[in-house]
Amino acid sequence: MTEFWLLIKYTVLGLFQGITEPIPISSSGHLVILRELFGLEIKGLSFEILVNFGSLIAVLVVYRKDIIRLIDHFFRFIFTRDAAAKKDFQFVMYLVVATIPTGIIGLLLEDYISSKLSTVAVVGITLLITGVALWIIRNLRGNKNDGDLTVKDAVIVGLAQSVALVPGISRSGATIVAAMLLGMKQETALRFSFLLYIPVSLGITVMSVGDIVNDNNFDALMIPYLLAFMASIIASYFALKWFINIMRQGNLKYFAFYCFIVGILVIIFL
Repeated sequence: MTEFWLLIKYTVLGLFQGITEPIPISSSGHLVILRELFGLEIKGLSFEILVNFGSLIAVLVVYRKDIIRLIDHFFRFIFTRDAAAKKDFQFVMYLVVATIPTGIIGLLLEDYISSKLSTVAVVGITLLITGVALWIIRNLRGNKNDGDLTVKDAVIVGLAQSVALVPGISRSGATIVAAMLLGMKQETALRFSFLLYIPVSLGITVMSVGDIVNDNNFDALMIPYLLAFMASIIASYFALKWFINIMRQGNLKYFAFYCFIVGILVIIFL
């Protein structure tokens, strides 16, 4: 029975990772809260790496057409200078620029964030911050399309993503808030945010392969981890499709309400 409940707990963690990664309510914050509620002490980074990789797979599937077009146009512009491909070439370059701040800050502060800021108290406060940010942009409607972005826009969105290294600050929320404050249309902000997730998540996964190989707990917890991984893929896919529709309808205020409620409950009771 104990092993059965362990499988249930890890599957639930995977589901919550999958549901909360695409939507702006912080997947890392929810994992911290659930581990506390379930009494799970997850050592090492293997679990987080796997469930984040599950979310990455879902993002790749949902945005596969955009990814294929961007890759095709990127190389077409390099080799043929096709003017029609220039906009997508620049979009890819802006994604590269936006990735740099996260990579640098992540390398410098990863250990500090993991040891000092991954607490329930911090998550309660940062969820409130996420809620305030979402409330501020709830009615914004920008006018910048993919072809209107600048290096400045890319750097600011990249810095916003770096802030989301702190549990409780939503990655998608931080990047979408920054993008919309810079005047991007909702569709452009959403696409830039999730395409930006790809190189960051892929980089973390590749760099962390050694952590999984050297994780002494991985063999014993392989089945729970794999269940969580599969749950993360499925939940992320449907959550992202749902969130895309929510963005079109402009209902971000409901995510702000959610962050306010959960943040307050965490501060009071945990």
